[in-house]
Amino acid sequence: MRSKLIFLLLLGLAFAEPGTALEPAAIVQRMMDTMRGDSSYTEMTMRIVRPRYTREISLRAWEKEQKHTMLFITAPARDRGTIYLMSDKDIWVYDPRIDRTTRLPSSMMAQSWMGSDFSNDDLVRDTDPVRDFAHRLLRREVYQQRECYVIEMIPKPDTPIVWGKVLLWVTTDDFLQLRVENYDQRGSLVNSMAFDLIISTGQRRIPSRVTVTPAGKEHEHTVLTYQTIEFDIPIEDDFFTKATMQRLR
Repeated sequence: MRSKLIFLLLLGLAFAEPGTALEPAAIVQRMMDTMRGDSSYTEMTMRIVRPRYTREISLRAWEKEQKHTMLFITAPARDRGTIYLMSDKDIWVYDPRIDRTTRLPSSMMAQSWMGSDFSNDDLVRDTDPVRDFAHRLLRREVYQQRECYVIEMIPKPDTPIVWGKVLLWVTTDDFLQLRVENYDQRGSLVNSMAFDLIISTGQRRIPSRVTVTPAGKEHEHTVLTYQTIEFDIPIEDDFFTKATMQRLR
């Protein structure tokens, strides 16, 4: 009888769907661990497409422990040297044209970053997808020919998040983020983010391109493409200061 019970238990485990024991918040945390690391350095290009023009911005970025982010714009020439810093929830902007550093109020986090379809929060990452949301696993479905968890994220009370809800697509096998949909307080889609062009870097596989498309605007989008990305590099905390902003070149 004991052998039969063990056999039935093993049979049940063999046919159980992989990952079903994971809570949705744990899935989001696994995604964060997969795609971010403890620290990173990135070189990337942002292409802003509008019906009457196309604009490109090149930038470098340093990030550490989801608490510190530094963005340095290298092109075009008129914006070169503009720097954004997030450190311990304070957001600062350095404008080299007037040699002045100003604090970005929290009300500006949802505003467009440099005229793109990304928000300040998207680029500087003031929001924590695990800490600041309640999570619910809606379903599994195939997206980009990959099986994904579809997770609903509702902002917790008193968090400075403008979205009414966020839907997240995460691959079931390696926890890659492939899609995000942001909805307003009335439940209407505001924009979507698609992640593709998977690359290997060190021990990680991550998407190297992010496309943001505003809802209802077929001819407008913003594409962020990573040319260089290095994870788990040594960066001291005192790098993320206003003094560093003024000496970066």
